[in-house]
Amino acid sequence: MIRYLSKASTKTLRGTALLRLDFNAPDGWRIEAALPTVKFLLRYADKIVILSHRGRPKGYDKELSLEKDALQFKRMLGKKERDKVIVLENLRFLAGESKNDVRFAKKLASLGDYYVNDAFAVSHRANASVAAIAKFLPAYAGFGLENEIKNLTDVMQKPRRPLIVILGGVKISDKLGVVSYFKKKAAFFLVGGALANTLLFSRGINVGDSLREKNSSREVRVLAKSRKIILPSDFRWNGRKIFDIGPRSEQEFKQYIAGAGTIIWNGPMGVFEKKEFSNGTKAVWKAILANRKAKIVVGGGETISALKRFMIYDLRFKNRRNVFISTGGGAMLEFLAGKKLPGIIALNKK
Repeated sequence: MIRYLSKASTKTLRGTALLRLDFNAPDGWRIEAALPTVKFLLRYADKIVILSHRGRPKGYDKELSLEKDALQFKRMLGKKERDKVIVLENLRFLAGESKNDVRFAKKLASLGDYYVNDAFAVSHRANASVAAIAKFLPAYAGFGLENEIKNLTDVMQKPRRPLIVILGGVKISDKLGVVSYFKKKAAFFLVGGALANTLLFSRGINVGDSLREKNSSREVRVLAKSRKIILPSDFRWNGRKIFDIGPRSEQEFKQYIAGAGTIIWNGPMGVFEKKEFSNGTKAVWKAILANRKAKIVVGGGETISALKRFMIYDLRFKNRRNVFISTGGGAMLEFLAGKKLPGIIALNKK
């Protein structure tokens, strides 16, 4: 059984809390998502020591220091609250973190009285501050992690029908687990981005010099033939490369989305960073928002970055009860593929 912070006796939350957060996002939205857990702990803990990381450094790298992240985070707190919070430097500067080294984890554990994981986005990594550390302290799932587990489990086990899965981004190999898990439950998979290019190529369609995965596996070739896989019928491109789905595809995807009972979305439809190739991702999101009856789960760092870029992240969906925004990218994909995440397994107490 996982021990949840929301159900913990407040008497057990005195002393120093070791809180694992994920600062590894460009605009701090994962930090914002963890604030309910932080605020709750500030009411009961004497001190909070925050553990986090950025990037994949090989030793110390000034560019990947958490100094600026710590300042940004503390600005979100009141003055008295700031005095109770300590942010440790990027744990991945030390080799023991990525190796899930037990001795390193024990040293980290010595800094606190109990441990809270509210970093779902890194819970698929067997890192010392995510997995091994829970061997040495009472360990809890924070509010954010609890919400992730609940909402993702719901769409896996009890999806409202029909279930539509929307996949974009670059690497199809990252998404194969999700497709495999939902291939019987999902009515359709709407595919854009470079994922679509790979599948179109497997169907014998010319995609020019467009970004795609080379040397596709047999699994990808079989997937490309599935009637459940809906690929773009037109594109926005420069004559050599595809950069976005086209207007006809937008309308076709919109029709599928409108009739969905559950929608899972991970990955943009095109190169959203360029205004002229952002229309596909915008169109998909507008279609999703128009469906007020469906249970909606959206995740992936690029997906959220796209929505924030469009200035619709805060204004359009934060208060929608039928919408859940996952903080995970790879973690969300692995969870939805039915895999056991090391950071969650570590919280299971017999």
